[in-house]
Amino acid sequence: MNKRNSLAVALLAFAATLPAQWLNYPTPGVPKLPGGKPNLQAPAPRTPDGKPDFSGFWDTEKNRACPPDGCFDQEVSQEFANFGWALKGGLPYQPWAAQLVKERMAQNGKDDPGTKCLPVGFLRIHTDGLYRKIVQTPGLMLILTERNAGYRQVFLDGRPLPVDPNPTFNGFSTGRWEGDTLVVQTNGFRDGQWLDRAGSPLSGSAKVTERWRRVNYGRMEVEVTVDDAKAYTKPFTVTLKLDIVLDSDLLDYTCLEDEHDAPHLVGK
Repeated sequence: MNKRNSLAVALLAFAATLPAQWLNYPTPGVPKLPGGKPNLQAPAPRTPDGKPDFSGFWDTEKNRACPPDGCFDQEVSQEFANFGWALKGGLPYQPWAAQLVKERMAQNGKDDPGTKCLPVGFLRIHTDGLYRKIVQTPGLMLILTERNAGYRQVFLDGRPLPVDPNPTFNGFSTGRWEGDTLVVQTNGFRDGQWLDRAGSPLSGSAKVTERWRRVNYGRMEVEVTVDDAKAYTKPFTVTLKLDIVLDSDLLDYTCLEDEHDAPHLVGK
């Protein structure tokens, strides 16, 4: 039983007198096959203005093909461990960045900001094992995550990116439509972030472009291009896949609650 199922069982036991739990509340508007099962291959829903609707409850695709050195925990995607695992030759590190990754891996990732319960940035939210909810309006796409009750705003109202932003963990994001693809650009990152568990760096000068596409009702693809000349010799692009989650909702996850592990983290 995974951690989410275990928590669901505990919640049900605690509140058994309630008529229903939101963890099992039926998702409205799900297309169905003749036998009544969800039709995940049905066309993507659209908003009243005809745009693809990314709204829903989403999870990182699991059980991807494994890299040559073996599979990571199947509760997360391979990109969680190594953001560039599917790229021929791997991520194009600058020499200093390659050395830094070696040092971080040798220390078992003990200095990972996520291990220290700091925000991890939206690129790692794309790849980790916690669910996220997307709420889309004509002028704003809001992405809520279970990780420390976090959020990300993608403005769709035509505003430009800030010229001299005050750096944040998620940066500042604006989007525009190219047909059925939502193109999102982000700048203003805090320096020193990790792209993955391996410790691949993301500098404060990075710019990220995402191309969001809802393939069908049950699948979403996000093509991510990272342009960070400080840490990498050239821009690189990774395609991430998300799966719809039905009949469920967000659960609180607060990293610092009852945290006892950090003092015991050691390197080699």
